[in-house]
Order: sequence, then C-alpha cells, then structure tokens
Amino acid sequence: MTSLPYLDAATLERLVPLGRAVRILEDALRDGLDPEATPQRPVVDLPAGQLLLMPAATRRYAGVKAVSVAPGNPGRGLPRIQGTYLLFDGDTLTPLAAMDGIALTSLRTPAVSALAVRHLADPGGGRLVVFGSGPQAWGHVLALREVRPITEVSVAGRDAGRAEALAARCRALGLPAQALTSASDPGASQIAERDVHEAVARADLIACCTTADRPLFPGKLARDGVTVVAVGSHEPGARELDGDLVARATVVVEARAAALEEAGDVIIPIRQGTISTGHLAGNLADLVAGAVVAGPGPRVFKSTGMAWEDLVIAAAAYEAWRQAGEQVS
Repeated sequence: MTSLPYLDAATLERLVPLGRAVRILEDALRDGLDPEATPQRPVVDLPAGQLLLMPAATRRYAGVKAVSVAPGNPGRGLPRIQGTYLLFDGDTLTPLAAMDGIALTSLRTPAVSALAVRHLADPGGGRLVVFGSGPQAWGHVLALREVRPITEVSVAGRDAGRAEALAARCRALGLPAQALTSASDPGASQIAERDVHEAVARADLIACCTTADRPLFPGKLARDGVTVVAVGSHEPGARELDGDLVARATVVVEARAAALEEAGDVIIPIRQGTISTGHLAGNLADLVAGAVVAGPGPRVFKSTGMAWEDLVIAAAAYEAWRQAGEQVS
C-alpha cells in the first residue's frame, strides 16, 4: 500500500508562495465558490482546550482540518495551536495527502486578509500597524506587502522582546519598523500606550493578529479611509475591535453566516444595538465581484478563518507537488 504523502511547512511555503495564494483564493471566488455554502465548523470543548474540525468540499476535492487549541501549552514550551490537514479526492473520497495544518493556516489567513485589502484599501497607503508579534503578525506583514506599498511598520505587542524581534525582521526586509510595547514600569507603559494611539491615528492599514478578547485600541482614533483587518478571534464573546469603529466602518466578512455565528467583533455590537445585521456590507465574494462600495469612514475586514480557504490552498499545493514529482521523474 502506498504511503500517504505529507507536505510539511517548508514544502507548502515553497509550492504556494504568499502572492500565489492570494491569486488562488481570488480565482476560486471569481469562479463561483460561495463562502456561504461552507459548513460551519464544529468546536468540541476538551479538558485541555478545544478541538476544531473544518470540513469543505468542491467538485474535485474534499478536505478537513483538525485543529487543537491548548491554552496551557505555551507554559510547557509547546504551540498553543496545532493541527493536521487531510485532502481527499472529490469523487472517490480517497485520501490524497496530509499536510501541516498550522502551516496551512499561517499561509491562508494572511493571504485572505491581503485579498480583502487589495479590494478594500486605498491603493497608496503604506503605514502599517500590526497588533501581535506571532506567526500571523509576521505573515500579515509579508502578505500585505504583496498588495500594497508598505513604507513603515509599527508593532504593538505585549511582550517587548517578541515585538522588537518582529520589528527587526521587518527592518531586515528594508522596512522602517519600530516596536511599541507596554513595559513593567508604569511611566513607560503610559508612553507606550500614547505611542500606540499615535500610530493608530496615522495608520493606513491596521492588522489585528492577537488572542485578545477585548478591543485593542479606541476605535475613535482610526481615521476615515483606514483599512483594518481583524483575524485573532473566532468566538462570539471575544473581539479585537470596539463598537465605535465597527459602527463607523464599511464592514466586510468572509461569510455572513459564519460571522454572525463566530465573530464577536460584529456579534457584540449587534447585541449592544450599536449596529444591525444589515450593517455588514457584504462577504468576500461580494467584495471581489465589486459589489461592495466603501463609505467615507474606515473599512473593516473581519476574518474568522473558513474551511473553503484551507481546501483551495491545500488543493493547489497538492497539484503543484504532483506536477513537481512528475517533472522530477
């Protein structure tokens, strides 16, 4: 019996670079993929955390990602989020390949944000503020560079060392970058908060890539025309953006059904009466099709992560892997 091929993180990155991932996602939507038709993911609570199952199917392929979220793992020196992806043939449901699920998430999440920014943000804006200092924050710097001329990066993180490390990686790309962190000294903490607020007020793009469950900054600081992407939360009781920002903004989501089930950034303002469900301007397919017109205020793209995105990128990686293998042989 032939063993199932496994595509690791390095292989996925090589087969589907970020710029190509953005194009693959856009092509899928232009070809008629309906984000609203994606099954909702079951979330299973476990003693150590959660298990998320993310299934999706197209004519040619089916797939499922199993992701574990273990909040206690960082204290053990282990990743908080781990996972594996299984890709199947669409007709026979024969397993075709297994893949590094977290590498797949680290690829498709910033690619989805970049696709939204390509269609939602002003073309010339280059001042980027990133909240967070982990893999998704770095991935968003790389992905947003694919669609906008980033000229400077401000990193707002709770851990000073990690924030500075991310800023240093940005500088290695030739981007002016600074770390804005809260320090243990109360006076320094106030200065950091002031610096963060000033960076937010100047920003053309803001990427929120954290595990926060409450707003990261006062929404009133975000200027008209700024584009904000929020990817850190997939729970109805957690959010990175406040109601003031959401109410002023043109809001685009991956899919309305998923957002109204999982996205606290829109669910909480709806519950509070700040906005109604009609405030959502459209989903990602509507945006790509040109059916969303941005208003005069800020623009917000709220992502919770969807299984169709994993499937589209996984299928492209598998096809590229097969083609490379045939060429080698």
